[in-house]
Amino acid sequence: MEKREFTASLVAGGCAGMCVDLTLFPLDTIKTRLQSQQGFAKAGGFRGIYAGVPSAAIGSFPNAAAFFVTYESTKSMLGAHGVLSAPQMAPVTHMLGASLGEIVACLIRVPTEVVKQRTQASLSSNTYQVLLATLREEGVRGLYRGYRSTVLREIPFSLVQFPLWEYLKTQWSRRQGHTLYSWQAAVCGAFAGGIAAFVTTPLDVAKTRIMLAKAGTSTASGNIPLVLLDVWKTRGLTGLFSGSIPRVTSISLGGFIFLGAYEKVRRTLL
Repeated sequence: MEKREFTASLVAGGCAGMCVDLTLFPLDTIKTRLQSQQGFAKAGGFRGIYAGVPSAAIGSFPNAAAFFVTYESTKSMLGAHGVLSAPQMAPVTHMLGASLGEIVACLIRVPTEVVKQRTQASLSSNTYQVLLATLREEGVRGLYRGYRSTVLREIPFSLVQFPLWEYLKTQWSRRQGHTLYSWQAAVCGAFAGGIAAFVTTPLDVAKTRIMLAKAGTSTASGNIPLVLLDVWKTRGLTGLFSGSIPRVTSISLGGFIFLGAYEKVRRTLL
């Protein structure tokens, strides 16, 4: 991967991440409160809809930049030569690139997500107070609670979203006979993101419960199957897909803004 391509992916990814995280933050707050164990109303309802936004603002640029640099670098390395360079192996390359991108990005995303979600579900504390409380009670390790569940949510999400996004772009491009415009890539991103969001909602519910749970509880231990089983027993299928409407809406709009902005900024820089 050339230096110019690396810089373009870094800047474009970071800008796209900030655009989508800050624009759609209210929907993310609603989703978090719908999924919290205490319930939507007790978690704050529609009050303080921007609670936790400083954490999202700080983490969005480096998080998205890390993902896209890893994604594009992996595509470049695997697609340059060897078995995976064949056109029919492109989906595999996209899946591997997206998975590695999520693993790297989650090193930045998870601490900001923990602080953000705890602030969203507790109107009595601000971002700084939540950060201090987490460090005091659980140390740095507390900021990474839910890392495994986040990765296990993001990888299946990316395995659906990115190959589908790349496939839709390829098919649309072939039909019209030229490279897609940025808005067309954004439409493909919205469609791919919405499908991926709905399919992975139960994993998102588990991740939210783990991050919000009190330290020392069985939920806080991060056992995803047990958390999902508990949700199933107490709230059934509805509980497993709680927050799916704002999640799908947010990620569809987010996919449009995120992937559209990424394509536009990257092409401009290249």
